[in-house]
Amino acid sequence: MRESAAERHDRLLTLVRERGSARVSDLAGQLGVSPVTVRRDVEALAERGLLDRVHGSVSWPRNGPAGSAPDPGAGPVIGLIAPSATYYFAEVIRGAHEAADRAGARLVLRISDYRPEGDRARAEGLLASGAEGLLIAPAWRGTEDQAAYGDWMARLPAPAVLLERTPAPGSPLDGLDRVCSDHRHGVLLAVRHLVELGHRTPLLVARADSPTALAVRSGYEDALAALGPADAPAMIGTSGPDVDPARFEEAVQEVRDAVVSGGVTAALVHNDVDAIHLVQRLSELGVRVPEDLAVIAYDDEVAALGDIPLTAVSPPKRHIGRYATELLVSRIGPARDEDEPGRHLALLPRLRVRASTIR
Repeated sequence: MRESAAERHDRLLTLVRERGSARVSDLAGQLGVSPVTVRRDVEALAERGLLDRVHGSVSWPRNGPAGSAPDPGAGPVIGLIAPSATYYFAEVIRGAHEAADRAGARLVLRISDYRPEGDRARAEGLLASGAEGLLIAPAWRGTEDQAAYGDWMARLPAPAVLLERTPAPGSPLDGLDRVCSDHRHGVLLAVRHLVELGHRTPLLVARADSPTALAVRSGYEDALAALGPADAPAMIGTSGPDVDPARFEEAVQEVRDAVVSGGVTAALVHNDVDAIHLVQRLSELGVRVPEDLAVIAYDDEVAALGDIPLTAVSPPKRHIGRYATELLVSRIGPARDEDEPGRHLALLPRLRVRASTIR
């Protein structure tokens, strides 16, 4: 299976983080790609503040979201476990880093590469190296991962805050602090926008390989029930073009057929990258956006950069990192209140209207 750009970015970040610095030519050899590809990747990561570039080399940011052992006498040490340092979670990490700086805390980052079986060891390593509390975005892809790799978090000897993950009701993790985007609200915003523009029941095109994807699917059914479109729910399951190109092409053809038949005039697509690929392929097949099909993407990471800027639901990613860090600092600070109740904080996404829904 071909490696995605996001997976390659994570491998690149891991190499630089472990070494502190590296030459672009060496990274190309380690990653098995061309120097041109590495330079392009480095430029993208440096623009997001995840790497520093100096004369053909790259280094881990001096003031970045991770580092080695904490300086003696520094503020509290906070560990952050994230499934990725790119795409969606780059902004979450940035928000956490900014909040830690303001609080005088040090943030230490560990990347799981979406391998949930290693999250516990990462947490134990952070605590052993001096972390006083943990921010954890488990590497779950579905409910089965939570059941297999989740309960240990309820037994941590230090405060912890879950990021962008909602455990099953009644599970041992349901009592942990958490800060999440309210994806149901985000989907509601998208569906309401399309219905108010006069579209029939919007089509949902979505993966099922992440907690966000599953929340979008669930939120879609809730939005249709709340808004009351006359048509039955319509969803096309897909896989990313980089993961399963054949399945993605099948989804493209299903969308095209639905539009040509006159049954569909609008779609919500999770995620941005899939939405951009979908719009490009539909154009090749004679389906115009927004004239024939209005499209809303979900995530708003790169939606504005498509050939046709895409209207998108924008989860408050940076604020997730910020509020979670502030909450964790309050749990480990000297003025902490042992009687303070736990918190489940849901932040509302926003809808960014662009050309893909404007006729």
